[in-house]
Amino acid sequence: MQPNPPLARWLLSQRQAIEARLGEQLGPAAPRASGPEAETLRRFRTFASTALLRGESPPPALDGLRPDERRVMSLLSAWKDVAVQLAGDAGHDLGAALDPLLAQFRLALRTSSSGRRRRTNPRAPRRAVAGAIDRVADAFLAIDVSGASVVDANPAAGALLGVERDSLFGLDLMGFVPEADQPGWWNSLDAIAESHESLRFEARLKDASGQTISAAASATAFVSRGRTLALVMLRHRIATATQTDTAREIGAKDPELATPSAPGSGTPSPTTP
Repeated sequence: MQPNPPLARWLLSQRQAIEARLGEQLGPAAPRASGPEAETLRRFRTFASTALLRGESPPPALDGLRPDERRVMSLLSAWKDVAVQLAGDAGHDLGAALDPLLAQFRLALRTSSSGRRRRTNPRAPRRAVAGAIDRVADAFLAIDVSGASVVDANPAAGALLGVERDSLFGLDLMGFVPEADQPGWWNSLDAIAESHESLRFEARLKDASGQTISAAASATAFVSRGRTLALVMLRHRIATATQTDTAREIGAKDPELATPSAPGSGTPSPTTP
């Protein structure tokens, strides 16, 4: 590759602006400052800047890193897209320069960390759930009930929460749950862990932009490798949300019309998940 010192200096000078925009776009899926994803991002940023400055790409420094490759590459791709957006007229050149560096970095991750693990364990790593779930229209999350971390997800879940599916792996689900609704989610996860029974409940989450999402949830317990997962299907309640907003507008004009009816009166009342 040809050296491009101006682009290298621009990346260094705009580091904070790029990461601030990335944080805005990813919301709860943004890497934690002390987490392995953030450290991997720092290593890639140094690797890319050095390669652009010198016109050559030495092997990335990955000693001590054990990140999830799919999540890290999703974050790095999002970082690149944000940098290209902020670069303006130079965005095309920046994207063309970063694409091969991303490919080289991915290969280095596979051979330095995942590759060593595969040599010590002949079994190929498997996702928590078969890939067929990726074709389901409803959002799907596999959640470790012990810590509420996301073990698996399908593309519909990423679309519902406003992030790439691969960015969800390993995240704390509660980062996508409004604070007031977190006790209810914990109660549901505890019930699944203790009884291993299927549950249906009204769920509320928030997407990467902070917008509240109402969904009908069904959850089933799944025991895998000594841990219990909650397999959660989420169906977005778009119509319900619209009806609730309409009821609130009516109630603002006439409070009597917004008063919930007595059970059995035949007139349904809005419910709060």
